[in-house]
Amino acid sequence: MASIKDVASRAGVSVATVSRVLNDHPAVRPDTRTRVLEAVAELGYRPNAVARSLRTDQTRTLGLVISDVLNPFFTELARSVEDEARALGYSVIIGNADERPEQQDHHIRTLLDRRIDGLLVSPTDGGSPLILDAVRSGTPMVFVDRWIPGIGNDVPVVRTDGFDAVRDLVAHLHGLGHRQPAIIAGPAATTTGRERVRAFREALAAFGLPLPDEYIGQGDFQADSGRRAIARFLDLPVPPDVVFAADNLMALGAMDEIRARGLRVPDDIALAAFDDIPWFLHTDPPITAIAQPTGDLGRAAVRSLIDRVEGRPAPSVTVSARLVVRRSCGASERSPR
Repeated sequence: MASIKDVASRAGVSVATVSRVLNDHPAVRPDTRTRVLEAVAELGYRPNAVARSLRTDQTRTLGLVISDVLNPFFTELARSVEDEARALGYSVIIGNADERPEQQDHHIRTLLDRRIDGLLVSPTDGGSPLILDAVRSGTPMVFVDRWIPGIGNDVPVVRTDGFDAVRDLVAHLHGLGHRQPAIIAGPAATTTGRERVRAFREALAAFGLPLPDEYIGQGDFQADSGRRAIARFLDLPVPPDVVFAADNLMALGAMDEIRARGLRVPDDIALAAFDDIPWFLHTDPPITAIAQPTGDLGRAAVRSLIDRVEGRPAPSVTVSARLVVRRSCGASERSPR
């Protein structure tokens, strides 16, 4: 493998001049810059990123730890993060926690060992000691989608506010005549799991509708938990007439169970979901959902983290979700709000 000394020899310049060209320093004559770049191309020279990071104390690399790479929401989030980081001159290393705190901490530890410049995390739980240690040690960090309460003053949070969209959903359901709602909740250890139940309960209360404990199914943001939760609902003496799944995978699991029992959506039971995905357009019927602006989330999270890495203020960012009405609750499909 060619070295920087080989490039300098081929171009007839000093090693320092090669370094200035590679770092786009303005104090290099155009003809010298051309000679150096031609030598780089002829020799196939690639700068040693590790050595450069030791000199500059920067790797131009960000870490992203997401909760579940198989969840379409996080897949889209990861792509938007990577695209934005690349546009701003950074690379991204992604770790998949698979909704397991121990796997989350493994990835965080590995990323810190690789001397990343900053870390984006969507926490799987609310009390990872490793995340707290990283914050205390000064690692630039931003929470995206989920966060850990209690350290919000130290770590910016880039998230979606879904309360208005949930209120719109409940108003839509009430207008269709649904009076016995249920929810498949996400993990209570996550902020999104707790917040979506609270938003649904408060929206129902505004219409005088209760949400008894037997109509709250505990899920884990995985399809199997959605299937188990709706199976329990359907076995109740008075089953719900509509179920709100707090994420897309649990909604798909719920639909599988409904079909397995020979029932139809929305004729026998209505179904809605948080986190819209392209698949929902192609189910029968298409599923009413609350859509998050996932691309905006990813881009804002990257910009916030790079601000922290480069020593600028980085406030938290909140974006708004919206209701997308389709036919799974009994209404005619209409354009997104």
